[in-house]
Amino acid sequence: MTAPADGHPPSTPTYDRIGPGYRDIRRPDPRLSALIHRALAGARTVVNVGAGTGSYEPADAEVTAVDPSQVMLDQHPGRRRILAAAEDLPFEEDAFDAAMAVMTVHHWPDVRRGLREMRRVSRRQVVFTWDPHHLTELWLIEEYLPEIRQLERSRFTPLSTVVEALGVHTVLPFPVPHDFTDGFQIAYWRRPEFYLDPVVRRASSTFALLPASVVEPAIARLRADLASGAWHRRHAGLSARDSVDYGYRLLVAGEGGAGTT
Repeated sequence: MTAPADGHPPSTPTYDRIGPGYRDIRRPDPRLSALIHRALAGARTVVNVGAGTGSYEPADAEVTAVDPSQVMLDQHPGRRRILAAAEDLPFEEDAFDAAMAVMTVHHWPDVRRGLREMRRVSRRQVVFTWDPHHLTELWLIEEYLPEIRQLERSRFTPLSTVVEALGVHTVLPFPVPHDFTDGFQIAYWRRPEFYLDPVVRRASSTFALLPASVVEPAIARLRADLASGAWHRRHAGLSARDSVDYGYRLLVAGEGGAGTT
């Protein structure tokens, strides 16, 4: 495993804090995995930017994992692990067939620079992210934690900006299944009791960035509504839905890849 050229790992307080135990909650979902792998089909060498613990990496490619958090890289099972930031990838031009980035661009201090780096080092780019302008909103935000709305919209780059910066040719929606296994914030839209678990919340950067003085009273209200049946009465319709489009999108740019825009 190689450190950045200057020898100083980037500052990553959020993921250094939530990293321990991350893999137990953030388990790759096979449906999202299939979508990403189709977009990466044919790539023999792949760099995973913001790799974390290695979720969604294709098993049939040589993958190099890049992440600014040593805590996260220590949980990555691969042999090629590089401690570095997206904005300064230590690779030559076109070093990889493809570059992938899954739910990470919103953590990059300079998104445009990071996307330029992805284009520089690879011939195809595959990015999974969220559109902050998408209208359908998780009930948790509307009813319990409206503070999430401001936080998420401040840190997620508009989808149009990412599309323009990458030169995206394919945009694929990903409606979140009701039994989604990757426990980021939206995963439990039909399983509200999971939000009561502090271990589950700790695996989400959103909850990690909000103060306990905001989160705990909101979770207490949710717990009370679940106990009284109020939540289930308000959201009875969700039980009949298999998936909901909350604005998550897979973007494909560069050479290769298939899908519809």
